[in-house]
Amino acid sequence: MNRPILLSYQLLTGLSDTSTGVLLMVAPVFTLRLMHLHTPADALPFLSFIGAFVLSVGLSCLYGAFLIARGACTPRLEIVWLLTAFTRSGVAIFVVTQILACTLEVGWLTVAISDGACVVIQGIGLRKGWLANVAR
Repeated sequence: MNRPILLSYQLLTGLSDTSTGVLLMVAPVFTLRLMHLHTPADALPFLSFIGAFVLSVGLSCLYGAFLIARGACTPRLEIVWLLTAFTRSGVAIFVVTQILACTLEVGWLTVAISDGACVVIQGIGLRKGWLANVAR
């Protein structure tokens, strides 16, 4: 993968998750409205708590962008991809199982698809050594 595409991917995922995490922490009702989702009012503190985790994934992705901008340290970037893929796969699996159990509305599928797509991209990239090309 070439450097501009990889940097764009890291910035897109990083900014998306960082902003979503911050919004979930400070304005969960507004954030869910933007996502066209609903939740009981008593769940809002937990959504804010989840926002902290979404924020941490976003900041990790932005750290990956920082590494790429500085000339990439391949082992560090591989760790960012591996750990964020673990987190995203857990989220995608959880959301899909909860949708199937009818405890989350179908609209949450966008979260599972988004996270699942990142897992696939990062998994293929790690397996094929895409990040090694960036350090050159």
